[in-house]
Amino acid sequence: MERPIIEIDEEKCDGCGQCVLDCAEGALAVVDGKARLIRDSYCDGLGACLNCPREALRIVMREAEAFDEKAALAAKAAREGQKDGQGVARGCPGSLARSFVAPSGAPAAAPGLTPLFSAADNDIPDSLRAQTPSWPVQLRLLPPGAPFLRHAHILLAAQCAGFVLPTLHDDWLQGRIPVIACPKLDNTGDYPERLAALFAQGPASVTVLRMSVPCCAALEQLARKALEASGCHAPLHSHVVRLPR
Repeated sequence: MERPIIEIDEEKCDGCGQCVLDCAEGALAVVDGKARLIRDSYCDGLGACLNCPREALRIVMREAEAFDEKAALAAKAAREGQKDGQGVARGCPGSLARSFVAPSGAPAAAPGLTPLFSAADNDIPDSLRAQTPSWPVQLRLLPPGAPFLRHAHILLAAQCAGFVLPTLHDDWLQGRIPVIACPKLDNTGDYPERLAALFAQGPASVTVLRMSVPCCAALEQLARKALEASGCHAPLHSHVVRLPR
């Protein structure tokens, strides 16, 4: 079958291993000082590994085995010894269950919630009133020609960022138009074209806010490629939200 798959330019590759770290499926390895694709069926074609400082990697369309996620993750776990107590591969590090709260004898009580009121505007508490400069915020729903995008400062954020950053509004949304997406779970087939059309509006700047998990690196790559395709020369600033160790 013909599908998207990674291609490595050996002349450009210096064997730094960044792509190996970014590939959640373990499709790549450094062999004899060069990055190599271990097996076609281990590569999902998403492009999370494209964050190469030498630009030695690209996605191409060619005949290749179908992606086999189960086999890829099992092979990666076998190489790295990443198995749980039952010998089951834990899979993508971005979806590995981890708790960052110190264990205690009993779970903490859930905080009290503001009760929901009727739909009448004068009955809605301030805590349930949206505080956003524009709507919609999902890249899938946002019309690329929306007038508020022209000459705006764009914040392209991973969907998880809004839940893990307690000061997202104060630190990141002030003066920026939010656009959220998930390169792992969304159907990103038309995202390059959507972002290019959005950037064709001539934003003043683009800020990418992504998580440190490997799959999220594709969000920055999508933004960079779309800026280039749109012909827009707005500065792009990328920031990575680090999970606790």
